[in-house]
Amino acid sequence: MAKTVNGHEIIQLFEQFSPKAYAMEGDKIGLQIGTLNKKVNNVMITLDVLENVVDEAIGKNVDLMIAHHPPIFRPLKHVATDQPAGRIIEKCIKHDIAVYVAHTNLDVADGGVNDLLAEALELEETRVLVPTYEDQIKQLALYVPQEFEEAIRTALGNAGAGHIGNYSHCVFSNEGTGSFLPSEDADPFIGQTGQLEFVKEVRIETIFPASIEKQVIREMIKAHPYEEVAYSVHTTDLPPIQKGLGRIGELREPMTLGDFARFVKTKLDVNGARFVGDQDAVVKKVAVLGGDGNKYIHQAKRMGADVYVTGDLYFHVAHDAMMLGLNVVDPGHYAEKIMKEGVKAKLQSLCSEKKYDVQLFVSESNTNPFQFM
Repeated sequence: MAKTVNGHEIIQLFEQFSPKAYAMEGDKIGLQIGTLNKKVNNVMITLDVLENVVDEAIGKNVDLMIAHHPPIFRPLKHVATDQPAGRIIEKCIKHDIAVYVAHTNLDVADGGVNDLLAEALELEETRVLVPTYEDQIKQLALYVPQEFEEAIRTALGNAGAGHIGNYSHCVFSNEGTGSFLPSEDADPFIGQTGQLEFVKEVRIETIFPASIEKQVIREMIKAHPYEEVAYSVHTTDLPPIQKGLGRIGELREPMTLGDFARFVKTKLDVNGARFVGDQDAVVKKVAVLGGDGNKYIHQAKRMGADVYVTGDLYFHVAHDAMMLGLNVVDPGHYAEKIMKEGVKAKLQSLCSEKKYDVQLFVSESNTNPFQFM
């Protein structure tokens, strides 16, 4: 049976794969308009929050928009409803549409903007281009009655714990006997107040990235039958997981820069792609960074990229790339629209696991300001 869901529950699922901790310092993320403290039936994923997008959301009875680009980025001095920015806020509030933003945290996230771009370009053996965050590995140990072992294993794995390389739901367990004495104020799941109880229990251990500790503990407690859950969290000596902006990998087969620029245009479904370099140059190792990646051309070169795919390339930065001998392909900032279907797919999968009664849409509104002759 499908379950009704509120905004907080949707965002809790979303932040399982795009934690706020991944965002760059000072970035404008999280809830920007409205409230999450309400029932949510319809969620729309969008790249931008422009007036045409808000009008689309109104027409689709959307309760929550999840956007990549923040509608409120610079500090507001006023909300003038006779101005475009003010009208956007006014319409969202009038129609009770909450707006939640995942910006650089979605760029960094596994399966986020940069992974989606790398996947679309069919890159292999990808790794982080610009490290920005180290996720420490922690260990969780807890005790549960034997008959609830499988439920706890599943809850932990679904919350993101127990991921090791290409494997998920990695858990160790061993059996033992637990004892406890419920006080007069207790409401024990097993046993009676004032009587010492002995229970066949299982000790479960797993690991998880520190960035998702709250959600792992929350889901574990939710699935656990006991009124008071005995658990402990420890730091480990395991190397941290490196997260960051951009990806670098290799094409299956080398191609000329000219052919690669056309390949980028097709795969990212854009109207044009500027490039810097000799169109007959052969490229195989590719760096990609969604949005404005001007400041990272030197990093792409240091990492050995033959070509760097990024948006909003500046004139003088293009000169710098030429002098570095780095080929560049610029498909524009709007190439990030790829996030809409990608986020929808990941969030839909998580909502289905929870049996949430919610509809997910991607915005069909065009927010690209540029036209091409």
